[in-house]
Amino acid sequence: MRYLLDQGLPRSTVHHLRASGFWADHVGDRGMATATDLEILAEARKEQAVVVTLDADFHAILALTRAVSLSVIRIRIEQLKGNLIASIIERVQGSVAHELKAGAVVSVTEQRIAVRLLPLTT
Repeated sequence: MRYLLDQGLPRSTVHHLRASGFWADHVGDRGMATATDLEILAEARKEQAVVVTLDADFHAILALTRAVSLSVIRIRIEQLKGNLIASIIERVQGSVAHELKAGAVVSVTEQRIAVRLLPLTT
């Protein structure tokens, strides 16, 4: 599985993920530090990558556009270093890889991993 990390996440997360055998890239390393959320989603779609972010807007965009094929992991824990974020991503993939491949929004808190398959309905 491929991961595209949003600007708010430490770039060191990519190093930790790659060291564990994951394909990962950071938008800042792609010259996309000021890219809009829509541009990041378009890049993820092109790469068939899961977006990892701290930002709730990505989930809202997927809901409003009735997207069916992208996946976004929103980490709702702040002040984490890259190694801990990488560990969370590894745990999420281990728990919900099938859903990520199908298209889902995932929200991670200290207590749980919540998953909703796309398209989101009201």
